[in-house]
Amino acid sequence: MRKKELTLQAVEALEKLYPDAACSLNYTDAFQLLIATRLSAQCTDARVNIVTPTLFARFPDAESMAKADLSEVENIIKSCGLYKTKARDLIEIGKKITAEFGGRVPDTIEELTTLSGVGRKTANLVCGDIYKKPAVVCDTHFIRLVNRLGLVKTRDPLKVEREMIKLLPPEKSSDFCHRTVVFGRDICTARKAYCEKCPLEKSCPKTDVR
Repeated sequence: MRKKELTLQAVEALEKLYPDAACSLNYTDAFQLLIATRLSAQCTDARVNIVTPTLFARFPDAESMAKADLSEVENIIKSCGLYKTKARDLIEIGKKITAEFGGRVPDTIEELTTLSGVGRKTANLVCGDIYKKPAVVCDTHFIRLVNRLGLVKTRDPLKVEREMIKLLPPEKSSDFCHRTVVFGRDICTARKAYCEKCPLEKSCPKTDVR
């Protein structure tokens, strides 16, 4: 089976399996998603969702975050881990968005990745979920799945992103990434692939790259 055909089959299968899959971080706008995603590095989304209501009540936008006291931000986000680095990043993000982007979270990968602590994974998430642009969020579940399906033969996130953007329907790419997270926790797990429960079992070559 050709890669494009298998990709489309995977998109359709996961749409049926997880029709309501979405980002598990709680947010109401681009700024909140950006900040929550930065906090989620080496931290569970559940923990971030506990912390962000207090954080956003105090600093609801880029301008207020830019003026935040470092120690106060550190205290609020302390349970998220790496809090000193993250607190500095959040304030720097607020400053740059205020000074260089007129207070609006930018809508391109290139601009987003100029923000402190923001990589392509976060940038793609914001572009896809907020601005509805084609986006490939290469988290560990997504990378594992597309390798096992034989769609790519690399675990390098940038290479995976570049290969998969060619294969995925642009309008479905962002939602597909969210669905692979649920699928990767539920069926195609890191420890074991529960192939008997997988709708792609008959098509999957079960390859992998270690």
